[in-house]
Amino acid sequence: MANSKYEYVKSFEEEDEVMLPNLIVVRIEGLDFRRFSDVHKFEKPNDEKALNLMNTCAAAILEEYPDIVFSYGFRDEYSFVFKKKSTFYKRRASKILSVIVSLFSSVYVTKWKDYFRQMELRFAPSFQSRIITCASMEVLQAYLTWRQNDCHVQNQCNTCLWMLIKSGNSEREAQEVLKIRCYFQGTGKQERNELLFQQFGINYKKLPSMFRQGSCVLRKAKRFKSEVEDSDKYKDDETLVKSPGRNVILVYSGNIASRIFWSEHSCLLKELGSFEEDINKVKPEYVKSFEFERKLLPSTWIVVRIDGRHFHGGIVSVIVSFFSSMYVMKWKGFFPEKELKNPPSFDGRAVCYPSKEILRDYLAWRQVDCHINNQYNTCFWMLVKSGKSKSEAQDYLKGTRAQEKSELLVQQFGIDYQTLPAMFRQGSSVFWDKEDPTERYSDGPDGKSRKKVVVEHCNIIEQSFWEAHPNILDEER
Repeated sequence: MANSKYEYVKSFEEEDEVMLPNLIVVRIEGLDFRRFSDVHKFEKPNDEKALNLMNTCAAAILEEYPDIVFSYGFRDEYSFVFKKKSTFYKRRASKILSVIVSLFSSVYVTKWKDYFRQMELRFAPSFQSRIITCASMEVLQAYLTWRQNDCHVQNQCNTCLWMLIKSGNSEREAQEVLKIRCYFQGTGKQERNELLFQQFGINYKKLPSMFRQGSCVLRKAKRFKSEVEDSDKYKDDETLVKSPGRNVILVYSGNIASRIFWSEHSCLLKELGSFEEDINKVKPEYVKSFEFERKLLPSTWIVVRIDGRHFHGGIVSVIVSFFSSMYVMKWKGFFPEKELKNPPSFDGRAVCYPSKEILRDYLAWRQVDCHINNQYNTCFWMLVKSGKSKSEAQDYLKGTRAQEKSELLVQQFGIDYQTLPAMFRQGSSVFWDKEDPTERYSDGPDGKSRKKVVVEHCNIIEQSFWEAHPNILDEER
């Protein structure tokens, strides 16, 4: 296929490779999940079904991507650790984090009804993700220690908070009680345990491990193939839970960053390595310094491009996550008779373009690509439907130009390419537009125009489109 004159815009795409020997960790977190849990009436302080849904999503990620060997999560977050020598997506940070958060979001929506049969999903969940680069096993150990300590502290505080609320206190009053006890009586951990036991008869250490310790999803060792179904104990400090997938297991451990835990799982030693010594405390500031941050340039046009994946089988992760969730939620509206067999995933990237002229060239490049790909695919599938094999169709089309493909469609199949639906030939443009300012609205003053989202299938390369919609690239908005 010939290159278009607009392809120079690819030079603005940055390479954000995570260099070896850094270990790659992707952490995803729910976006505005307090509101999400309130709307969907999650049990407080912990909803076991919601946590198991998160675990199911993590298991799906490990099943889909063999380069991920270990994951740990609690509440509305999960961390995924890649094997040391992973070349997944050429170690490009934006690609890695977007495809992981995309599949996680899709699975979350797909599996929702398995856990909440009587509760409709009111709105699409969104997750954000980030890359943590661990320069050594010691950094990874510190990171995991930090996250598990956070799990314990957050769960203990939330358990106290919600027990006080359920006993009649307002949320503000409960927060004040906890604040005073922790400030005047020491570090807070022991005081919170005593509060739970003395006022509510709750022994914190006997609460479910999933709440106190978080959940680990990791690759199943070979020796578990025959014994996993019959065993419910793995070690004295670990509980082995029934495998959530063919190749992964779910376990709970009091110290996921300990040498004992690590040495008991051969896949971790093989793909990551071992820890030299145990650690108990770590400063969050130390671990946060390893977060892979890519800040987008100010005063530029920011484009986030999303591509579908496996359809035949500051900003990027949130958009990709929401897009994935909405895709699954809206599936039945367009395919009422067809089940969604596999959760879709998308990858994304953010590119900064310094001027509106270059931005328009980028959009023109994508529309030219739309035409090239659609014309080729139309010819290809008409040849296949006429009796040729896929390889024969590919050979037949090899080296043909646009005019030759148009003639092929007309002469062999009676199809005038230019009369095919514009959505196929030109793609779809979704943008904010202004409604007719002469219309009357009950919620606003007469004569005032307001914006609406419109979908059009039109030529965005021509100047006429931009003249008709000047507000799209209005830099003063």
